Amino acid sequence: MGEGTGVTNRVLAIDGGNSKTAMALVDVEGRVLARVLGPGASPQGVGLRRSVEVFEGMAREAARQAGLPADEQIAVHTAAYLAGADFPREEEALRDAISARGWSGTTVVGNDTFALLRAGTADGVGVAVVCGAGINCVGVAPDGRTHRFPAVGRVSGDWGGGEHLGSEALWLAVRAADGRGEPTALSDAVVAHYAALTGTSGAHRVGTLADVVERLHFGEVAFDPHALCRVLFEVASAGDAVARAVVDRLVEEVVLLARVSLSRLGLLGEAVDVVLGGGVVTGTGGVVSDAVASALREFAPRLRVRVVDVPPVVGAALAGLDAVGASAGAEARLRAAYGMPVTAAAG
Repeated sequence: MGEGTGVTNRVLAIDGGNSKTAMALVDVEGRVLARVLGPGASPQGVGLRRSVEVFEGMAREAARQAGLPADEQIAVHTAAYLAGADFPREEEALRDAISARGWSGTTVVGNDTFALLRAGTADGVGVAVVCGAGINCVGVAPDGRTHRFPAVGRVSGDWGGGEHLGSEALWLAVRAADGRGEPTALSDAVVAHYAALTGTSGAHRVGTLADVVERLHFGEVAFDPHALCRVLFEVASAGDAVARAVVDRLVEEVVLLARVSLSRLGLLGEAVDVVLGGGVVTGTGGVVSDAVASALREFAPRLRVRVVDVPPVVGAALAGLDAVGASAGAEARLRAAYGMPVTAAAG
């Protein structure tokens, strides 16, 4: 995407999610020299060794796109913000493994939610809540203090995320169909979803929720919680009370996460940003974000609630540029390369 610049002028940024990885090579003026997309490589999902192997292949592709000689160091600094970097020992292990690859002179590793926060703010101060495959929240005060949650699933008290919500949609649909739960349009919607996948004829066709359960049990159809999460929101938007209750519960959880972080950092009365991101938020219009904004402003009216509108890799790159003392116009140039920075949520 452009000719290489001196190594001291380049930053390698990584946003490593559960489902995909994004990498950008930028210079200190904010120009994008390379962009690379790859598969999900969370160390919790694929292991540390495989994670770094994925990053290695992408880094070499970024170097190739930028026209760098094969024997040249890629960047002065690597800013890696990764799903699965939830505890200091995980961050340290990842930092050591990435540093050993020799892509750059220095390396910083953090949780990917910090990249979301930087992507949605001018200075990385505030609170970010991400709801994608899972759910997480981090906060950063003006004096550098941080607050975060472990966010490793139910064991750490998590509720929400696409995988959880999709599972909940199936659970509610099945219980409604067999009489154990409240009637809900989710039952017919889940059957329709799997019928569309399997067709109307053949050994694996689906006509009832009992068929769905049997096919799932024997591995004859794939359980895709993210697809069922979309079904949940569609049914909720049509007015179904059971589905709507789950969406309302998600809004409550996002608000709770943000409120706890703001409170722990003493920011409830401050004019700071709360940044929302992740596919469950950005892929549902304003269903979640607008409700969250309205609820947050009831007890913190000075907050600015924003839905991030650039990829989190931009936040990783901006954090990297901050670390190396980039030029004054670098942020605007980088944001322009990826689109508008953020949009305000209604409410």
